[in-house]
Amino acid sequence: MFRNQYDTDVTTWSPAGRLFQVEYAMEAVKQGSAAIGLRSKTHVVLASVNKASSELSSYQKKIFKVDDHIGVAIAGLTADGRVLSRYMRNECINYSYTYESPLPVGRLVVQLADKAQVCTQRSWKRPYGVGLLVGGLDESGAHLYYNCPSGNYFEYQAFAIGSRSQAAKTYLERKFEGFMDSSRENLIKDALFALRETLQGEKLTSAICTIAVLGVGEAFHILDQETVQGLINEFEVVGEEPPAPADEPAAPDQAGDAEPSPAPADQGPPADQGIAPMDI
Repeated sequence: MFRNQYDTDVTTWSPAGRLFQVEYAMEAVKQGSAAIGLRSKTHVVLASVNKASSELSSYQKKIFKVDDHIGVAIAGLTADGRVLSRYMRNECINYSYTYESPLPVGRLVVQLADKAQVCTQRSWKRPYGVGLLVGGLDESGAHLYYNCPSGNYFEYQAFAIGSRSQAAKTYLERKFEGFMDSSRENLIKDALFALRETLQGEKLTSAICTIAVLGVGEAFHILDQETVQGLINEFEVVGEEPPAPADEPAAPDQAGDAEPSPAPADQGPPADQGIAPMDI
């Protein structure tokens, strides 16, 4: 992307009426690992793909608890998401201390959008390079919002952000009509299937994904890896890979020269797949 005289700061408009710094921040959301949110009448499910910057590093946390009735999944710059989640947590604490009741989800989303919008009209600030899926439950029911770096916010039945999120959106668009009456287990199943669409052939396991659930009578919490792996196996998200055993007995029946050739072919893909893309 070539630089020009209109992207030096966030307050400079281009002749076409664009703020390039805001567009760059929204592009950072597309480069982050995928995050997915779904809601029904009684439950909200947030899911994210965990990525590591290298094979020696740990996975970055992409889902944060804000309060017992609110959680957030992020895509983009993890540091910005951590700062905004702390701000949301403080707002919930202050409201609960003042009014002795939980902060409505819609009001928190508006406050978050106002905070992001201020960064688009101050030359000494930069927009937050993170998108947030805010899931919550209040007296009006379950809610799922998306807050983008431009300061806009939208309410969704189901939504996906981050890298290769279009594949997940396509899956959600086919299923979203039944989400309102869906059960907790079916929401989790659809979240896992949508996550699998963003992996481009990579095997889905509990080590590379995080699932969080919130519902009526159920405070926001992140499911442990054993529970997630059990759900993956139950919903048959991960296949048994039947072709692998079939290739091994077929090799001895062929000529001796043909036996070593399948080995490098089988070893090739894991070497490529082991190189994880840089996550932000």
